[in-house]
Amino acid sequence: MKTKNILISALLALTTIGCTDLDVDIESQYTEMPDSEIAIEAQMSNAFYSFRAAIGRRFDEGVSCNSDEYTAVSFDGDYLNNRDMANFSLHMISPTNSAAQLDVFNELMTGITNCNRVIFDLSAGGVSDEDLAPLRAARAFYHFIIMDHWGDTPIIDHLLGEIEAVDRSPRAEVARWIESELLAVRDNCYENVDASTYGKPTRWMVDALLAKLYINWNVYTQDVTSSSWSADAPNEKLNDCIAACDRIIASGHFDLSDDYKTKFMYTNGSHIKDFIYAMPFDAETAQGMTFARFRTWRRGQNSNGFYSIEMTNSVGGNMTLTPEFVELFCLPSDRRNDVIAGNTGENIGMETFDVYQYDNNTGEPTDVRNTYNGENVTFTKAITLDHWVYEYEEDGKTKKDSTWVEGNADLNSGATLSGWTQGYRSIKFFPDINDYNIYSRNQDNDFPIFRYADVILMKCEAIVRGGTPTNGDTPMSLFNQIRAYVNAPQIVGDPSLQDILDERGREFLDEHWRRNDLIRFGDFERDWGFKEDFNPNAKNPQYRLWPLSINVLNSNTNWKQNPGY
Repeated sequence: MKTKNILISALLALTTIGCTDLDVDIESQYTEMPDSEIAIEAQMSNAFYSFRAAIGRRFDEGVSCNSDEYTAVSFDGDYLNNRDMANFSLHMISPTNSAAQLDVFNELMTGITNCNRVIFDLSAGGVSDEDLAPLRAARAFYHFIIMDHWGDTPIIDHLLGEIEAVDRSPRAEVARWIESELLAVRDNCYENVDASTYGKPTRWMVDALLAKLYINWNVYTQDVTSSSWSADAPNEKLNDCIAACDRIIASGHFDLSDDYKTKFMYTNGSHIKDFIYAMPFDAETAQGMTFARFRTWRRGQNSNGFYSIEMTNSVGGNMTLTPEFVELFCLPSDRRNDVIAGNTGENIGMETFDVYQYDNNTGEPTDVRNTYNGENVTFTKAITLDHWVYEYEEDGKTKKDSTWVEGNADLNSGATLSGWTQGYRSIKFFPDINDYNIYSRNQDNDFPIFRYADVILMKCEAIVRGGTPTNGDTPMSLFNQIRAYVNAPQIVGDPSLQDILDERGREFLDEHWRRNDLIRFGDFERDWGFKEDFNPNAKNPQYRLWPLSINVLNSNTNWKQNPGY
């Protein structure tokens, strides 16, 4: 466990007000405005960290399995869970069965409500508009995440009246509103970068969000769900993207000096120079990070297991890297290869991986073989499903059938040692097993939302797409900054868009940007995993947006479901 610069006691004293039903009388929730600096800071922090729990689990499940990074699997019904995650992997998301992940929408709405509530309270207490800028930036960020995944989004920039109903605004309108909000507040957000502003919206976070908005401008302002949409269409905001990146680069606050694997370990924090905006986690006091629970193989918690300390809390093991994604980790000496438990780099062609324990202190492999019930543990890169894919009842008996039935793809690899060890695994957000055991699977790893490495690659991409080069940077020089710090081979000549997409895959595994990247590059309908084996409609461009969950629709009866669901 590590100590964070978070006002934990003050945060625990606050009540988080959720808002799924937008007709709720928010003003009736208010109490007397606190006038102490620590209470004001605590109120603001409550708004800043509203998305913490979702990032640490449910959002991670949905967005990771919806990309080519992962396929969800089950084990003879174990971790099937109504196919909630399998449906994300197959691009056949169910508004009902996948509600646990889709209800992240509600948590984002809670974040927006918290921001508006605090803005109202602090304004009433005499806090200046300039000092409220970080709250408006956080509110814009929550709108951005909703817009990115669900498309049309309600713009809620004020306290809702007692009987006020809100409609979803068109995605393009939301994108322009987010841009205007960020430009309005940018210069009044925190300028310093240290422990006191860690996890809070600084002006550099605003610039990173602007760059992300601009590089995806064609996605957000055109009908990306149309078959006529093109990833090659001109983007009018490329130079704005480059300018936002240049402001971050010129600030001098960030660099690529941290070791790639180390900066995602449970010891990370405000000292990491690559992190522009991060969600702080602590296994005891700021809980919610549970990546290891679903990325550690199903019986990896047992004696002589995956780590050098036995895990007393079980793991799920139902998130496995797709063979197609693992193939990206092919560069010799690339430090990024070390965050995958599987053959990478020079050994990329090998189809099996002999598993050794990983040292809890360093995250590096030991010379102790991982065994289970006396058998050596070996991962297979390929994922081979059991011969049956669904169960049905007949004559009072449960039967299994190998015939595909729409909506019934279990992605079952079997509840045996060979079934549990299908697919390579990510150890990027390496857990402290001591805290995992004590605090019910919670981890201490902070999660980066915006990184300096992303800024470098966004500028590189913007120039390749037609933006104007600045400050002597070329696509090759920017690309090679990334290659150099991870000790990967340098390139000669400017990278192609495919090179950039592949590099982003290596660099940002597990960081929730892959789905966003695949859509922008026109690659979201490419065949990977088991999509086209089980879903004849996998190439439907309407699946570039998520559906609203049944719970969101039930609470907002004036809204319509996204087309295609």
